[in-house]
Amino acid sequence: MSRWEGDSGAGQCAMRGSCGKKGWFGQQLPCPYDGPPVEPEDSKARDLLVSACGAQFVQGPTCCTSGQVETLRDSLAQAELIISSCPACRNNFRSFFCSFTCSPHQGSFLNITDTQETSSGETAVKTVDFFVGEQFASGFFDSCKNVQVGATNGYAMDLIGGGAKTYSEFLKFLGDEKDLGSPFQINYPSSTSLGFTALDPTPRNCADNDLESRCTCIDCPTVCPALPYEPPQINGPTCQFGTLSCLSFVLILAYSLCAVAFVFGYVLQVTIRKRREKRYERMALSVDTASIRSPTLHTRGLVGAVSLPQGDANDSLGAQSTESRRLGRGASLLDPIEASQPRQYRLNTILRRGFYRLGLAAASSPFLTFSLVFTVIGLLNLGWQRFDIETDPVRLWVAPDSESKLQKEYFDEHFGPFYRPQQIFVTALSGPPIIIDPPPFTDTGVSSQDPVLSYDHLRYWMDVESDIRALRSSPNGYRLTDVCFKPAGPQGACVVQSVGAWFGNDLSDYDEESWKDRLVQCANSPVDCLPDFQQPLGPQYVLGGVPADMPERNSYLDAKALVVTYVVANSLDEAEIAKAAEWEQTLRAYLVDLSERIPSEAGMNIAFSTGVSLEEEISRSTNTDVRIVVLSYLAMFLYISLTLGNGSAAREEEGVMASLSLWARNFRKLFKRSSITSSSVSVDSRNTPHILPRLPRHLFVGSKFTLGLLGIGLVILSVSSSVGFFSLVGVKTTLIIAEVIPFLVLAVGVDNVFILVHELDRQNLLHGPNASAIAPGGGYPAPRSPTPHRSPFESAHDESVDTASVPLYLSAEERVARTLAKMGPSILLSSVTETVAFGLGALVPMPAVRNFALYAAGSVFLNALLQVSVFVSALAVDLKRVEASRVDCFPCIRWPSRIALLDAPMNGSGLGRVARFIRRHYAPFLLRPVVKGAVLLTFAGFFVLSAISMQHIQLGLDQRLALPSDSYLNDYFDHLDVYLDVGPPVYFVSHDLDVTKRLGQQELCGRFTTCDEFSVANVLEAERKRPESSFISQPTASWMDDFLKWLDPAMETCCRVRKRNPSMFCTPRDSERLCQPCLYGKEPAWNITMVGLPEGEEFMRYLKQWLISPTDETCPLAGKASFGTALSLDDETGVVASHFRTSHSPLRSQDDFINSMAAARHIAAKISEFTGSQVFPYSLHYVFFDQYAHIIAITQEILGLGLAAVLVVTALLLGSWRTGTIVTGVVALTVMTVMGVMAVWGISLNAISLVNLVISIGIAVEFCAHVARAFMSAGSGLPADHPAGQKERDERMWTALVDVGPSVLSGITFTKLIGMSVLALTRSKLLEIYYFRMWLTLIISGALHGLVLLPVVLSLAGGPGFAQQEADEEWMSNAIRSDYEYAPFLADDDSMASY
Repeated sequence: MSRWEGDSGAGQCAMRGSCGKKGWFGQQLPCPYDGPPVEPEDSKARDLLVSACGAQFVQGPTCCTSGQVETLRDSLAQAELIISSCPACRNNFRSFFCSFTCSPHQGSFLNITDTQETSSGETAVKTVDFFVGEQFASGFFDSCKNVQVGATNGYAMDLIGGGAKTYSEFLKFLGDEKDLGSPFQINYPSSTSLGFTALDPTPRNCADNDLESRCTCIDCPTVCPALPYEPPQINGPTCQFGTLSCLSFVLILAYSLCAVAFVFGYVLQVTIRKRREKRYERMALSVDTASIRSPTLHTRGLVGAVSLPQGDANDSLGAQSTESRRLGRGASLLDPIEASQPRQYRLNTILRRGFYRLGLAAASSPFLTFSLVFTVIGLLNLGWQRFDIETDPVRLWVAPDSESKLQKEYFDEHFGPFYRPQQIFVTALSGPPIIIDPPPFTDTGVSSQDPVLSYDHLRYWMDVESDIRALRSSPNGYRLTDVCFKPAGPQGACVVQSVGAWFGNDLSDYDEESWKDRLVQCANSPVDCLPDFQQPLGPQYVLGGVPADMPERNSYLDAKALVVTYVVANSLDEAEIAKAAEWEQTLRAYLVDLSERIPSEAGMNIAFSTGVSLEEEISRSTNTDVRIVVLSYLAMFLYISLTLGNGSAAREEEGVMASLSLWARNFRKLFKRSSITSSSVSVDSRNTPHILPRLPRHLFVGSKFTLGLLGIGLVILSVSSSVGFFSLVGVKTTLIIAEVIPFLVLAVGVDNVFILVHELDRQNLLHGPNASAIAPGGGYPAPRSPTPHRSPFESAHDESVDTASVPLYLSAEERVARTLAKMGPSILLSSVTETVAFGLGALVPMPAVRNFALYAAGSVFLNALLQVSVFVSALAVDLKRVEASRVDCFPCIRWPSRIALLDAPMNGSGLGRVARFIRRHYAPFLLRPVVKGAVLLTFAGFFVLSAISMQHIQLGLDQRLALPSDSYLNDYFDHLDVYLDVGPPVYFVSHDLDVTKRLGQQELCGRFTTCDEFSVANVLEAERKRPESSFISQPTASWMDDFLKWLDPAMETCCRVRKRNPSMFCTPRDSERLCQPCLYGKEPAWNITMVGLPEGEEFMRYLKQWLISPTDETCPLAGKASFGTALSLDDETGVVASHFRTSHSPLRSQDDFINSMAAARHIAAKISEFTGSQVFPYSLHYVFFDQYAHIIAITQEILGLGLAAVLVVTALLLGSWRTGTIVTGVVALTVMTVMGVMAVWGISLNAISLVNLVISIGIAVEFCAHVARAFMSAGSGLPADHPAGQKERDERMWTALVDVGPSVLSGITFTKLIGMSVLALTRSKLLEIYYFRMWLTLIISGALHGLVLLPVVLSLAGGPGFAQQEADEEWMSNAIRSDYEYAPFLADDDSMASY
């Protein structure tokens, strides 16, 4: 060896000829040769050398033999199959190895450092130093590093250079001794030894203009035109002021100015008022006080004082007597001094008359009503026979006419459906992450995860994979090989992406140290470790969590997860799908069992998903919260039962605890002799001892247990009937319908129950058996004689009717009829608005959401009908039971009546605690001018904050939310976000293009000089170079380029035909001497200008052969494995459609998924615009994210239509466009507040939250409708511009709050809070986030806007009211007689003190 080291530079050659093989197999090894170069043996050898290495070897001696040239030619041919698309790379590659093998100056840059003995006993080269100059080495690498291999969506460097990133790594890979590479070791020293000269010719550059160098844009980025930066399609605000959007800045500025103006105005008003009061005090000292009394001196606390005329002695209010002023609100509402005819609203009269007649009929014939209604309900429930639940995710969340769904169906029809991946993540068993509750889509916890790779772990997992391959499904016994995807055909290998493929699925040939070298080698050079399906398997496909901060190439050993993917074939054939699903269910059962035992057996964890997992888990989620539904109904039932009877008119009576305490004190008297013997002595019966305690009567008779149970039952019937009806017409139910609608209808339906019961209690207070009043004449109680049924609305305009002429006592049927007459229009207003709002949700094209909206609208509508019919009848029956002193739930038992004293006081004047609080404290406080201003300022602040927050609402719906919280898929999706380093594949589909013509070919290709500048291949390659906006990360698999390269005669092992019969194609087994290249000898010859390439029928003949030619090492350009499913052919039209495959960059968040789809559509539209061909993108996730392309516009449209419907309905039913506009505005603010909280509470905008926003409109109206109608119904007929208009509106608002405020608070707010609070216990994150959080926000926001903001705005700008009929006049008269004064309206300080 020393002699070659010492004088290798003296001769011109360093090695020549072949000296045998290293073993029985392998390649020939060169012989050391220290001598001059030699001329080729003959002209044939010279021709062979020139054809292999080029014109530089046309003459002169060489250092190689013809045998070496043949081996070199075969090796170069294999490489050129991969790199021939770029002439610069191909010629540099040829020049590099031709110089190494045959250069006559070989000895100047080669130094043999070691030799070996071959199997034939000869001495051959073992190790050699190859001195290469940096210029040539760097240029050689640069010319090849961007050359792409479309069939693998990768780069040629992955195959010929082991994925090298630098020229040093490239040369090292080329020189390493390996079976499919160099047969001996070639080293490339960084410095040249003494006596040697580095090989450093000028390399070819892919951007050079000569045809021997110039490469296309796809393989040479430097020749591509620079594209401008294009941001993602979905962005934040474009106008910014610092960190704020321009809208936010303007809103904050405007609000600040308003707040300052309010404070300044308030201070100014207080100052002016104090000066005015001082001036009046000075005047009072010099003039008789009585003669100058001014109304302003006694307006302390007067809400309407600012609108009263000052100093006008002739003003009607100023001229009122002291007695009139003491009457408070009753005087201004009933006093005829104003000489103003009360305004009537005909529609209101019609509705009240209609509801009165309906209520009277239902109350008079309850059992007939029950029979008729329940018959109809029974017929509707017959539809349950066609009941069906939809669990297919695509049919659930994708609109039938969705663009993405139609494109998916087109793709499935022409190319077959996307594969069914079965994916497993394997991680080491380690302690919990350091950070608790990490946000989604982050790699939190990865750093704390132990590496998964070890010899024991790999050996265990190899056994698991062996078990999976041997799994047999039940009952048909299918195995993996029966259902897997086989790109090479039915006899090919299954696609299984696993680290085990690098080891040949067998670890027995490796020990506890050698496996590491093998893994690092395969990760760095996947082409050296081809799996069974013969496609390079990059580390990003099988390893997850590889440390990014470790530049060393062996960092793969520290990977945190193994990623294993079994690809199962998909089909449109139901039988094939059932076959795959059966095996997947077996795999799922095996993995579930494995997940339980693998921690103890191997110290590892797995997270997995199979093809059937998602649908099964969504279906399982439907039944996980049954107990939540039951618990909610029980909570609502108890609340209704305990609170419905609290407002009943009753004499004051001891409570349960007081009765028990009194019984305990008197119990001992049973055992003592009484000292009182005279019967003339009056004894308090309450002090008489009894064996059993005498519990309060209302606990048994006044209970509403049965009534509450009926109210719950009607809700269930309405939901059941809605499901029956829509099932009958073919609308399938979904997860949302099964779990949410019962809550929704329960919360909405119970409200009306409270409103009706509360109003009936008030009617009982006025006209029931216990009603008492002072008769106008002598002060005796009115007679308790029943009166004939007569509608109180028949004489609505008869001014001769006076409140005293109306009988005090009314029958039970009459009271129930008046109850429905009073509250029916309010129920109609809220029910119609809710039904319309829910119905508008059906405009959302997503089936799950549309079906939910239809079911909800039907349930709410049916529930309202049941309440104004069945529940009204039940009210009459229950009222008669109470008045007959019969026990609730046991009406056959009659409770003994106690003697009632006529002068015994009513319990709180018939008012509950909530009503007393509103009358005495809340309403007077809210209607103060300063409080009004503060309320307006506060809610304006809410508006500004909501408008700012709304801009930060995210789009998307994490599919994990649709799963049960304990689903194994939750772990899988968490691992998917963290450990999968590849993005989903994306296909650009071209159709309606004639590719048999040259123009059509040029619109698709990218590797020929005449390809369209904006062809599909060129545009996709240009977009790949800016992944930050295109989300495309891998080279495109262009079938057109590979097919046309397959026809290149230089690729002698690819397209071949028989020499004697060129119309017959050769098979891979045919001898070379019988075949020739397809286009051999054709004129004009095959060239990169595309001149002479096939067209028409010839094109289709070659194309069909290409698609069935096997893709192997002899011809990797063949199309069977790589493009077998990429084209859809038709015998008549040729190529119907074809796709170009690439991949998105890794997508971690919902924004990434949405933006990737938007970017792909933008790219496809650009290609279609430039070329005129029809192109659309398809990826598996597009169908689920299609809604976000237009959800903002849909949201604006549906909410706008909903608010318009609210305006029309409220304006018509309230009789005032002004009041209707105010109600609509308050509803809009409520919805805005909900949207503002969405951003704060992490609730994204999607179809589900959109429907909830539509629901918010309906429920917000319910908070406002009753207050607004009570406000309008308390009118006195004063014109809007009347000087006392402000005071009149304040009085009407006070009346409305006292009238319906308790019902809104206890019957609407509290019932909804109780029903929704139970949802906090759900295990479904979907219900928790999109229903519990949103509806809790809605309830609180609706209550605040309906009971705080709306009264203030109506008191300031509400429309003129219309007077109610006799029933309400009686209530107002009774309120006056029963001391229902509103203290702030009194005009004297004595009354204030008495209050």
